[in-house]
Amino acid sequence: MTPRRWLIAILFVGIISLTAYGLLKRGYAQLGGTGDGVYTFEQVVNDQIARPVFMVEPNDGSGCHFLVQQSGVIWVVFEGAIEPEPFLDIQDLVNDTANEQGLLGMALHPDYPNTPYFYLNYTDVNDDTNIVRYEVSANDLEKADPTTRTEILTITQPARNHNGGMLEFGPDGYLYIALGDGGGAGDPQENGQNPDTLLGTILRIDVDNPVNGLPYGIPADNPFADGVDGAPEVFAWGLRNPWRFSFDTTTGDLYIADVGQNQWEEVDYLPADDWSVLNFGWDAFEASAVFEGSPNGDVLMPVAEYDHNQGCSVTGGYVYHGTELPDLQGTYFYGDYCSGIVWTLSKDGNGDWVNEVFLDTDYNISSFAVDLEGELYLIDHGGQILKLVAVNP
Repeated sequence: MTPRRWLIAILFVGIISLTAYGLLKRGYAQLGGTGDGVYTFEQVVNDQIARPVFMVEPNDGSGCHFLVQQSGVIWVVFEGAIEPEPFLDIQDLVNDTANEQGLLGMALHPDYPNTPYFYLNYTDVNDDTNIVRYEVSANDLEKADPTTRTEILTITQPARNHNGGMLEFGPDGYLYIALGDGGGAGDPQENGQNPDTLLGTILRIDVDNPVNGLPYGIPADNPFADGVDGAPEVFAWGLRNPWRFSFDTTTGDLYIADVGQNQWEEVDYLPADDWSVLNFGWDAFEASAVFEGSPNGDVLMPVAEYDHNQGCSVTGGYVYHGTELPDLQGTYFYGDYCSGIVWTLSKDGNGDWVNEVFLDTDYNISSFAVDLEGELYLIDHGGQILKLVAVNP
């Protein structure tokens, strides 16, 4: 055989091997086992949009979902298809030119649609974070009224990364808002351990009872409600970039996935019945590893962490409370944007945390979602919307 043919043969074998490896990896990515079942994420929306980052189902009897696109559009998903007309398009207000900018979060009022409000978290044309309220159209639940925009909060962002992005109503009816530390490597402005700033925190505000000319009130049990030792809006601090958090709908416990610096990703946990420590450590700590400086008071250490051999950007999920997968009841799911790994987190019979790899997927996990029945979905930044389902063994 000539040298040229030898080279062609070697290249061909290499291509076949890589293809086989890719197929095996994708096959493994689609199947995972816990308990008696085997599970997969199954595509449930036939259409795709670029860079989806969140999805929520309104409790209005419509059976639809709202799908948030990073560029500034909210789409209506119905029966596995994306409706041709958007629910809301605010692309002219949104700046999504940097990877961590754009329309990042959406929360429906707890009494929606009787109280027809929804809240958005986005970065504007000045690179600042905007928390705003809109109303659904009085004549069409699948259309928002763009003229009803009400500004709740604007937070100056010193950089174009670490914007946080999540907002969600807690079981107490207050609106919780995640904000990163303001960007730049290593928290150069030292915001993480400074509760006087709104950056590097989760805020907690009362949007139903505005006071003092503000479009919101301050819950009386916020840690700095009097504004003496910290900003009144601040609920928790010591966070670097809390991209996604969620409440356990049964217990009220709070899970926060905080994106790390260059070595560690972490999941934080705050039980509903113990708010004695609300500082999660950044930048004195990156996860449980010492980073720099000293913490401002006691620190609540993460309940799960992983290094950058397993991923590079944690995406928080939800505690499963659906009915279709009974073995998974009470299990918290989270993943990594870069590696596509999905983990489960739960407590054993002794009350100790157990953290396990659940699935190794090929997805860029930008978010998880749950429907009104508590079933779990995965949002792939590449455009797919998938549901966690059981596969018969």
